[in-house]
Amino acid sequence: MLAAPSDGISVNANADRIVDRIVSQADALRCEVSIGDAGERRIDCGAAVPGCLELGRLMAEICMGGLGTIQINASSPLEKWPLAVMAHATDPGLACLGSQYAGWTISDEASGFFALGSGPARALSRVEALYDKLSYTDDHDKAVLVIEGDAAPPASVARLVAGECGVPTKDLTILFAPTWSLAGTVQIGARILEVALHKAHELHFPLENIVDGYGIAPLPPPIPDFVKAMGRTNDGIIYGGRIQLFVRGDDEKARELAENLPSSGSAAYGKPFAEIFAEVEGDFYKIDPMLFSPAVVTVSNLDTGTSYHAGKLAPEIVDASFT
Repeated sequence: MLAAPSDGISVNANADRIVDRIVSQADALRCEVSIGDAGERRIDCGAAVPGCLELGRLMAEICMGGLGTIQINASSPLEKWPLAVMAHATDPGLACLGSQYAGWTISDEASGFFALGSGPARALSRVEALYDKLSYTDDHDKAVLVIEGDAAPPASVARLVAGECGVPTKDLTILFAPTWSLAGTVQIGARILEVALHKAHELHFPLENIVDGYGIAPLPPPIPDFVKAMGRTNDGIIYGGRIQLFVRGDDEKARELAENLPSSGSAAYGKPFAEIFAEVEGDFYKIDPMLFSPAVVTVSNLDTGTSYHAGKLAPEIVDASFT
């Protein structure tokens, strides 16, 4: 269940307003807006266009269904990498898991297309079992999907997505940016709070007891190599990310959450992500899922005023990865 009533909230309606802003400022944001063969609207945020950091910030707010605030500032705790992305959500369960989480596996055998869909369109399709636990439904008449990739999906996939969302293809917007792009780097780093929420959910902490939160992670320099770019964005969170969650409930549960959330609790912890990925021969699903979490965690209990701290930064690993 979600932390707060979500009646009347449409993550797709919220995201659609941000999409309109991007479209109106496409030249300034260095993105390209086009209509696909199925009639869907496609926005290239970094594949065949330069994109920019601000575009990535807006993409991240779209991913969060307009329920989160993303900032880029020089507040990273790492001396060599001061530029950071900060994510805040007043309804973390809905913003992060109900919208931002890349939980929709989208594949098309005929075209060979495969991607993980992120953003508010997931709440219309509800193809993931996660939505049964979130108890959230969106009924907006337009859908917005975000894909981490270097090309727009083919028309067959656009029709599939629109069909699952229950909207005409003309009312579907797909934004995409590769991992190694400026915008892609920001929107992935902005998942610092999302990975904490996902792990908290996997640890069976009640989502309704997480009422607010923020996270911050160093922003890595893009590199035109998918594996290295993926490694850098993950390392920024795993070894350089910090989060604070504001929760309700008893102190023992808050303490357990703080102790179990940091990435250092994973057996895979201790190497740059690209090395870990190489060791499992590129099989993402062989990596311990508990690794995907922030380096440092603070859990503050609003019912008692007590805070619990756990985890550690690993600037030497971030340096090795980013350099």
